[in-house]
Amino acid sequence: MKNTVLVIPSRFASTRLSGKPLRLIAGKPMIQHVYERAKQSNFETIIIATDDARIEACCLELGATVCMTSKEHETGSDRLAEVVTQYNWSDDTIVVNLQGDEPLTPIENLYQVADNLANNPEAAIATLATPLQNSKEYNDPNVVKVVMDKKGMALYFSRASIPFQRDVEHKNCTAFALRHIGIYAYRASYLKAFAKMDVCPLEDLEKLEQLRAMWYGSRIHVEIAKEVPGHGVDTEEDLIAVEKVILAQK
Repeated sequence: MKNTVLVIPSRFASTRLSGKPLRLIAGKPMIQHVYERAKQSNFETIIIATDDARIEACCLELGATVCMTSKEHETGSDRLAEVVTQYNWSDDTIVVNLQGDEPLTPIENLYQVADNLANNPEAAIATLATPLQNSKEYNDPNVVKVVMDKKGMALYFSRASIPFQRDVEHKNCTAFALRHIGIYAYRASYLKAFAKMDVCPLEDLEKLEQLRAMWYGSRIHVEIAKEVPGHGVDTEEDLIAVEKVILAQK
């Protein structure tokens, strides 16, 4: 894709599943599954960004391009910002972020988020969402909700149940809120600026880095994902669930 790059952030430390990029799924390290999925796309530039020599060694064996980054980064966006700086990409370069713990991400969603950003020049970031399935998801603080305006620009992201339904006779709130998916496309110019921004109060409260962008006035475009994404990996249970899916696909 023209003027578009794909970066896979992958860090060894994880509070819930330490060393998960190298955990085996169907006989392969998870990061290998993610990289092989990325290679199925038509992105000419694919880079794995890591802070760990063990992940670097594994990825180099796969023939991947690896960018070593600082261990001090607190967010994936900070890590991407360092990659942008190291490679000196132009401000208008679109950087697609494929999470290193999402081995079942549909390729179509990667194209979609990149196209969304290219087609919305007023946005600094593009991301995807899916409809909420039920009220349980709507009320689950582990499910990040997003509401957007009529042009598809995000109004707010929250772990809380938004929007709040004041009058019971009104339509169910799940018709307005969406479940946010952690896939992004950024303009390189935004990532350079992000690295210099202080953490904002709302980000600190919700633990959602996209709120930093909105706090400082950047726009985020949201679209319904063309394909429902597969399970990500945060826990041992997730690892087992993803392995079942991958084995079933063989």
